[in-house]
Amino acid sequence: MTHATSLIPEWERADAVMLAWPHEQTDWAPWLEEARATYLQVIDAVNQAGAAVILLCQPHQAQDIQAQLPAGARVLLVPGQYNDTWMRDYGFLTCSSEAGNYPVEFGFNGWGGKFDAALDNQANQRYLAGLCRLPLQTCELIAEGGALEIDQHGHLLSTAQCLLNPKRNGDTSLADYTSTFVQALGASKVTIFEHGHLEGDDTDGHVDTLVRFTPDAGLVIQACDNRPDDSHYAGLKALCDECATRLPEHHQFRLPLPHMVNADAERLPASYANFLICNDHVLAPVYQQPEDADAISVLQQAFPRHTIVPVECSVLVQQYGSLHCISMQVPQHTLTGQVLSQLQKGVSIYGV
Repeated sequence: MTHATSLIPEWERADAVMLAWPHEQTDWAPWLEEARATYLQVIDAVNQAGAAVILLCQPHQAQDIQAQLPAGARVLLVPGQYNDTWMRDYGFLTCSSEAGNYPVEFGFNGWGGKFDAALDNQANQRYLAGLCRLPLQTCELIAEGGALEIDQHGHLLSTAQCLLNPKRNGDTSLADYTSTFVQALGASKVTIFEHGHLEGDDTDGHVDTLVRFTPDAGLVIQACDNRPDDSHYAGLKALCDECATRLPEHHQFRLPLPHMVNADAERLPASYANFLICNDHVLAPVYQQPEDADAISVLQQAFPRHTIVPVECSVLVQQYGSLHCISMQVPQHTLTGQVLSQLQKGVSIYGV
């Protein structure tokens, strides 16, 4: 595998954000129109942040989607087949090297075989990698983008509960994971948290629902200080304490925890830490909950040089994910000149 300078932090300038359009065969079927309305809001927010959108969609729906998008949108529709829309977990990551930026993929098996993901696992090689200047590099390890967080110094974060699920990589040890992340992603340091989990989370505790870096040695943490009687309080307090012990030089920005349940009264894993950094903006999930305003305030303190853009995501959490989970940024100097040119032409279909 090509040696990476590093997995590129999310706050580096991005030319595009990849999404996958909800269709009738995805788990969005019961909320399809509401989910699509949220995607249109995300597309507009990404465009307003100065990035285009690469939108994976079913081939027969491309023209209909094109008609739904505003005339001024910058969206490249990429027809293809896929199981679901969690682009963060199967879309390619981007690393830098002396030769330039290149896409990297891990294997994806539906978070340890919980869901069929055979088509998702082929999406990079079949549809997405061809948009890039340099060839796709493949690591055979099963790992999801939502399980990995990195800063500009190559410090990578993940969680033990996720990595040690034996249905991902058998008895692979944390030391073996660390070695792979150093080799494949150029990580200079790896911290794997032992604490923290949200009820209803299918991912086994992805770090992007729990702890996120800021460019200024900050940690944005999905805490529970506002709910001392909540079932999450002890675990999330232990996570904050672990962050203080293992990353003492980092200032903590603690988010409040909302309480959301579905129609069956099951707790939903609503996380304000599941935000997307897009150039000078932070797209922040909100859920029509009393904690929304406090969460926005915390994020503004954590990212004082960014514009915080609330995006209503209550429908996304019905399927146990949120804004970061559905998106994957593509840094500048990654896409081909042809793709960049097409992204400037409004709404178009790739190859047409």
